[in-house]
Amino acid sequence: HTRCSRDWSSDVCSSDLLRVKHSRGINFLFVVIAVFLLTKKAQSQDCLSKEKIDSLLEFSKEHLGTPYRYASMDSKKGFDCSGFTCFVFHHFGYKVPRSSIDYERFGATIVRDSAQAGDIIVFRGTNAKNKRAGHVGIVIGRNEKDLIFIHSSSNKKRGGVIISTFNESSYYAKRFIRICRLTDCH
Repeated sequence: HTRCSRDWSSDVCSSDLLRVKHSRGINFLFVVIAVFLLTKKAQSQDCLSKEKIDSLLEFSKEHLGTPYRYASMDSKKGFDCSGFTCFVFHHFGYKVPRSSIDYERFGATIVRDSAQAGDIIVFRGTNAKNKRAGHVGIVIGRNEKDLIFIHSSSNKKRGGVIISTFNESSYYAKRFIRICRLTDCH
């Protein structure tokens, strides 16, 4: 919580984390940004508890085998990738984008080696020439060598909601964009 004098020429602005003298509002802006970033970092760490993640993953696995269906988030008819991700998170009241392209800037970026269950993995789509996000999935875990995720695949041979590993083929490595973590659980 940041408290400052109503007069911008005031000498002191204080917060729970910082107490800074400022001149001409520059340091005040720094304090506001620092408090905002620290708050966002804390939210990203505490947003999903282990119990909530476990429930989310259990619910997502209940839909294994659901067919792929373009532009759908209907559990009876099928899912596209972002429809499945959106359906799972919305079931627990979390707001996530409906379109895979919107995951390019969603949430906090996480280094792939630090990915945890409940994070969202983002790839380019099936057209390798298109550099924009086109496919997403939910990280369900990792082993010593690999990242494991659940997603709705459009693959003709084994499509629908499946579990895949990042290293099962070069397909995912070539199309990987980022891992993101939910930062706003409202």
